[in-house]
Amino acid sequence: MTTEAKIRWGIIGPGGIAKSFAAGVAGSQTGVLAAIGTRNPDRPGLADAFPGARVHAGYEALLADPEIDAVYIATPHPGHAEWAIKAADAGKHVLVEKPLSLDAADIAKVIAARDRNKVLVSEAFMVTYHPQWLKARELIRDGAIGTLRHVQGAFTYYNVDPDNMRNRPELGGGALPDIGVYPTVSTRFTTGVEPKRVQARVDFDPKFGTDVYSSVKIDFGAFELSFYVSTQMAARQVMFFHGDEGYFEVLAPFNAGAYGDHVIVLHDRSHSEATVYRFPAAQQYRLQVEAFARAALGGKDPVFTLEDSVRNQKLIDAIFRAGRSDRWEEVV
Repeated sequence: MTTEAKIRWGIIGPGGIAKSFAAGVAGSQTGVLAAIGTRNPDRPGLADAFPGARVHAGYEALLADPEIDAVYIATPHPGHAEWAIKAADAGKHVLVEKPLSLDAADIAKVIAARDRNKVLVSEAFMVTYHPQWLKARELIRDGAIGTLRHVQGAFTYYNVDPDNMRNRPELGGGALPDIGVYPTVSTRFTTGVEPKRVQARVDFDPKFGTDVYSSVKIDFGAFELSFYVSTQMAARQVMFFHGDEGYFEVLAPFNAGAYGDHVIVLHDRSHSEATVYRFPAAQQYRLQVEAFARAALGGKDPVFTLEDSVRNQKLIDAIFRAGRSDRWEEVV
């Protein structure tokens, strides 16, 4: 591990999402992008997309680089757990794009790799570092809406490109693995409560074979979460938290900027008064990078744990089961 103040990052899988991550590193005070690992090092524009980073031909070459402290993994979904384990075994800290795995049982191997190598491994749920979600958690904790009874959410976009990984089941495509994780994570993060059982309708595209629409109802005991996600509907993002004393809406909850402003609107019971919280300067990728780096360097910053990843993936697994069975499924 370097004694320098900044974490030296390497990227495995330098695609579109990796560019957003690289921008977060560039804007941070805790990290520098040192290298990328790619199976196509001669791809036009690669060096321009990641300026200043060394280019390694292959993922293994990046993991062998002694001047890399931490690795960000942005391969297609089925490779996430595999390369997280390999990176941990190479002695690197690991931030891996979601979904970490397509089956909760597989995450146990990643936890074992983390523990035997004594490194930090985390799934990249950047929303858990965003101040609007920290504020949402504070509002729930402080009773701003009284007793929470219901949470509603939606996350949709339109994509019918047959070559896009989101429409290719062999690459882990589909709405639930890609975006269904956001309403579930944000609700669990905000409330601190774990789900008990699930009902769901899950529709698959007959051509692609991926899940393209899900309508989900989740029993958390004292409250319910209902949400829908789709890869073939007009773009929308929203989350509502509704209690007996009021409710609040998290606008553009998952991709603030692309879907709107960073805003929470809190309403009282009679809808006669509203309080607006704005977070115009928040850059969630940068905040994620900084929190992860401080934790990797021995700080106390909270990060999204692998144990949390297991709990969230168990919920996604239960949603798929409920979609097939057409009955309540326990989250186990």
